[in-house]
Amino acid sequence: MKTIRVFLRSFKEAFKSVFRNFSLSVASVTCTTITLILVSIAILVSYNVNNVTKKLENELTIVVYLEREATPEQAKDLEGTLKSIKNVEKVTFKSKDEWKFEMQNYSTTLNTTLSYLTENPLLDSYTVKVKNVRDLHKTAEKIKEQEIVRTAEYGEGMVEQLVSVFDIVEKVTVIIVFALILITAFLINNTIKLTIFSRRGEIEIMRYVGTSNYAIRLPFIFEGLFLGIIGSIIPIIITIYGYIIAYTRLDGHLFSNVLSLVKPFSFVIYVSLVLLLIGACVGVFGSYKAVRKYLKV
Repeated sequence: MKTIRVFLRSFKEAFKSVFRNFSLSVASVTCTTITLILVSIAILVSYNVNNVTKKLENELTIVVYLEREATPEQAKDLEGTLKSIKNVEKVTFKSKDEWKFEMQNYSTTLNTTLSYLTENPLLDSYTVKVKNVRDLHKTAEKIKEQEIVRTAEYGEGMVEQLVSVFDIVEKVTVIIVFALILITAFLINNTIKLTIFSRRGEIEIMRYVGTSNYAIRLPFIFEGLFLGIIGSIIPIIITIYGYIIAYTRLDGHLFSNVLSLVKPFSFVIYVSLVLLLIGACVGVFGSYKAVRKYLKV
């Protein structure tokens, strides 16, 4: 019962302290709100970049064209060799006759041109899906080493640049998220320090009457929790409505269908919960650090 009373009293004291030190609380909540908005933007960007990278991994393939004189037996042996390459996930064969039929259906001009030819000028091929798009170039080079392979094409140059840019953006956003979390913790830490300093007389009296260290610390921990949660409310609202509006106006993608955005429904809820958790945890952590370092109990 005593523990519950201490807990409830600390909860009430923390709530009162937020309003008692209103100017400090507003400053802390404002800074927390701004940093959490930036954290939200960084998370949204990072997750969407990761989503695009995964989509590229699923869609990018290497088209392997065989030499014209390759026999069916050699083509079959090549299929086994391709499947044995470490980064290869799936291999699909397409004959030159299938290519011809597909191209004839694609365009009337091509249909007319190919119909006039007595011999099919196209080549048999394999479409190779890879496990890791970052090793696409190495995989293509290994495929080119095979004797009956004429060429292995995958959009060389553009793909590497695109993946490189995505990697940089993802790493930078992760660094920004952690930096902003530390800044938020620092701001709440300073707010609690000032609160402790303004209440040093009250704390001394509590010590003299035998109040436990736990009972002295707990209100400050709750205060940090309140500041963190309050500071996360506006970022959550901006995240939910801002992302839904942006997704709708951009029609779900940036520039092209390849750069598609994550659908907002469950995604914004997930990000909002992360922001709430960050705000609460950072508030508690900042308060705990301030109490432990500056409140000598």
